[in-house]
Amino acid sequence: MSYSDSGNAWRNDGAVQPDAYDPDLHPELFRGVATRRAFAFLIDMVVISVPVILGYIFIALFGVVTLGLGWALFWLAGPASVIWAIVYYGACIGGPSSATIGMRAMDLELRTWYGVPGYFVLGATHAVLFWVTVSFLSPFVVLVGLFNGRRRLLHDFVLGTVVINNSVRAPVSQAARTW
Repeated sequence: MSYSDSGNAWRNDGAVQPDAYDPDLHPELFRGVATRRAFAFLIDMVVISVPVILGYIFIALFGVVTLGLGWALFWLAGPASVIWAIVYYGACIGGPSSATIGMRAMDLELRTWYGVPGYFVLGATHAVLFWVTVSFLSPFVVLVGLFNGRRRLLHDFVLGTVVINNSVRAPVSQAARTW
């Protein structure tokens, strides 16, 4: 977008970001991504579940020590688990590696379709949208990934993200800093 001096209005100059990761030019970026993404998901579920289980155990023991009063904290455990999962995905994808712990273990990385690394809001939204789409469209979410060259799932299309092999990532030119 650029600012037009004649009329003081914003206009779209038609500049569109090119796709950074083309599966026809760089098929190695997407080789094995679907399978490794499934294993990364399982690793992430373990990483998310361990603190949640420890929290439930703590509340149970705290309830015993306080003669049942501590068990009132169980109503916080559900919302705290959801917040923990959203913060986990947001912080990991928004971090320097642009990947969750499971994705790093499987050598994967999340990028936008034009090559920019992930950020906190994108990671949190990615997690929320994944859980919502899986809840309503479970088989369709996974089947979409089998029929496109980038192995993108339904929520990847909606958010404009792509998961690639980190070790073979082609360098993407970054915009020059203006400061």
